[in-house]
Amino acid sequence: MSTPLLPQSADGSDEKAWLKILAKYRTPHTGRSTFELLITAVPFVVFWMLTWLAVHYDFWWGLILIVPAAAFLLRLFMIQHDCGHGSFFARRRFDDWTGRVLGVLTLTPYDYWRKAHAAHHASAGNLDERGVGDITTLTVGEYNARSRWGRIRYRLYRHPLVMFGIGPAWLFLFQQRLPVGMMRDGVLPWMSTMATNVAVAAIAALMIWAIGLGSFLLIHLPIVLLAAAVGVWLFYVQHQFEETHWSKEPEWQFPKAALHGASHYDLPLILRWLTGNIGIHHVHHLSSRIPYYRLPEVLRNHPELGDIGRITLWQSLRCVKLVLWDDRSRRLVSFREAARITGAG
Repeated sequence: MSTPLLPQSADGSDEKAWLKILAKYRTPHTGRSTFELLITAVPFVVFWMLTWLAVHYDFWWGLILIVPAAAFLLRLFMIQHDCGHGSFFARRRFDDWTGRVLGVLTLTPYDYWRKAHAAHHASAGNLDERGVGDITTLTVGEYNARSRWGRIRYRLYRHPLVMFGIGPAWLFLFQQRLPVGMMRDGVLPWMSTMATNVAVAAIAALMIWAIGLGSFLLIHLPIVLLAAAVGVWLFYVQHQFEETHWSKEPEWQFPKAALHGASHYDLPLILRWLTGNIGIHHVHHLSSRIPYYRLPEVLRNHPELGDIGRITLWQSLRCVKLVLWDDRSRRLVSFREAARITGAG
């Protein structure tokens, strides 16, 4: 992992300067946004139908097409993500309704998710504001203060099979069916969730009627689960990396936490495209109104940003073991490192 090239002042003034620089990239191009939506939605439908034809005619090798179908479903989620930030069309009405329709395909109630994700952006890297729209991360002290059963539960929660297997399935298939914790945010998250559930049920019933329950589950369930697992992995790596930045009030400052608390996940070109450039996450967190297709433009014009929090695909695999925040060294550590730290202390 490379170290930041930019100077870091105590008050975050250098990061604040980037806010002004990045403001000019916040304008989307309606034609480009429409084109991005079409070249994502159409291939998803095509790969889905080709997978069904393969199953229908017993060409079982055709199930491999589940992989590109899941990739394009993930990309549709990235468009929904931009809609939630009001950055895709930059017209709230268009963004909201595009996001709501896509939410039916991604099994993600748009207004519920938008509220939770906004809370994540407003508090990312703040140790005093954990728990909404993020991955639960304990400090070394908090982990040691838990009971034996509490530590076991946390270890299970952070186990890769749970985090990237059971967790995504639970989140997208069950947890997002009810907007628990959103009661004080008005009726909209509930209405959005219930409407999404009804639409999902209606479309699923129609597809089951058309192709049969077995074929529907054999095709669509793996597509959803694969896209969900990759989506959770991306979200994980974007904040759970060794050089991430966490702090408490009053030290916590949004610009610094945004730029240094999110990674630059430097993926190969095809993966960058399929994931909607979400790997340029530090820039996205600093200026979330930049459309995803303009994020590479930011790095081209300001290459110094490319070295901040940069991790490669290979390096990202080592992030799985980083599970606890150590206040003293101000970095994420593994359970083994935490045990050594506790023993030394």
